[in-house]
Amino acid sequence: MQPLIFEELHIDFITPIDMDQMLAEGWRHFGTYFFRYNMNIYKGQLCNVVPLRIRLEDFSFTKSQRKIIKKATGFSHKIQPVDISTEQLELFHLHKSRFKDGAPSSLYDFLSENPAKVPGKAKEVLIYDDKKLIAASYFDLGREAISSIYGMFDTSYNKYSLGIYTMILEIEYAIRSGYTYYYHGYCYDVESFYDYKKKFLAMEFYDWEEHWHPYEK
Repeated sequence: MQPLIFEELHIDFITPIDMDQMLAEGWRHFGTYFFRYNMNIYKGQLCNVVPLRIRLEDFSFTKSQRKIIKKATGFSHKIQPVDISTEQLELFHLHKSRFKDGAPSSLYDFLSENPAKVPGKAKEVLIYDDKKLIAASYFDLGREAISSIYGMFDTSYNKYSLGIYTMILEIEYAIRSGYTYYYHGYCYDVESFYDYKKKFLAMEFYDWEEHWHPYEK
C-alpha cells in the first residue's frame, strides 16, 4: 500500500508554469486553497484517489459525447474571464439541490473573490437557452494545460447532460488554444459519483510517484 498523502497549501498567486507543475503532481484547488490526497473514504469504504487528465493531441469524442453535442445545438454559449453574476449565483443554488449529502454552501467554496485573476487566470463557460442561463463551468489556465474547477446546470435540463457538455466545451477550447492537457479532476478506484470522469478517450492517470500512465478502463 502506498504511503498516505494529504497535503494542503494556501497560494494567493500562481504563475501558469507553476500551475502546470502542481497539476502534474496531483494537486487541485478551490480558490486559494490547494490540496492533494491519495486516499479517501467513500460510502464507508477506503479507496484510492486517481487524478485524471486527457492527452489532447490524441483525443476524440465518443459516440455518446457527439450525441450530447448534437442535442445542444439549439443552445448558445460563450467563454470569457470569470465574472460571477447574480444569475450564476442563482443557478448555483438551483444546482446544489441535486446533492443529497455534502451539498456545497456557496459558489465561493470553489472560487476566490476575484476568480478571473486569483490565484491565477481562469475562464468560465456560460450556456444559454435563448437568454436564460442554464449551465456554467469554470476552469484554470496554465501554460500547457487547463483544469476544470466546477460545473453546474439547471436541473430541469437534465436530459441534455449539460455537466458533460460544459466539459466538452472546455476541451474544445483547450484544443483550439493549443493546450497539451485537460485536467478534469479525481475519480476513485471503486464505483462512485465521479465515474462520469472516466468516460473520455485519451486519458492518463497519476500513480502518486511522479508518473502518468495511459488509463485503461
